[in-house]
Amino acid sequence: MNFYIKIFFSALLFMTTIALYSCSSFGAEQKKQKEKPSSESIDKQQNVTDIMGMENSADCDSSLWKYVYDNQRLKVLDKCKVVTGIIEETSADPDGDQHMLLKLDKGQNALLTKKNDTKKGGNLVIEAVCINNITRKRAKGACKGYVNKVVLPKMGDHVKVTGSYVIDLHNGWAEIHPISSIEKLK
Repeated sequence: MNFYIKIFFSALLFMTTIALYSCSSFGAEQKKQKEKPSSESIDKQQNVTDIMGMENSADCDSSLWKYVYDNQRLKVLDKCKVVTGIIEETSADPDGDQHMLLKLDKGQNALLTKKNDTKKGGNLVIEAVCINNITRKRAKGACKGYVNKVVLPKMGDHVKVTGSYVIDLHNGWAEIHPISSIEKLK
């Protein structure tokens, strides 16, 4: 990235941070970013450890964070986000999570990163923790004492998903992870 682009993004990030801080200090709802998250903005976002000790926010269960395998790989952009869309794919991960791809309804594509577009077919990754058997050796114990009660949707279901909006730093794509709730829509 050339020098001028770095300066531009640094200035943009600084102005966005100031604007968001000003809004939140007056109790106003923070404006949602209209651009796709960049790696520079991700580095300045809230850390997972900041979320784990918090009380539940809106409809999100912050206690789920202690069951997220290798949670430090996830950079929190919004501790509680609601999205809607159609389930395009679903599979069990070896870490015990159910990994799903959600084709977002209109007006939500700004939540996707370039990696969502190139590696996940333009879908948002959503993950329900501790819902399957753990087969990954390193993940054993991640779900100790917890069994997720979320009812998993089927392929083609239109759903409303509530959970933490994060970037998976290992893969670069955006996710709702962990999912606090999934509601089937008509």
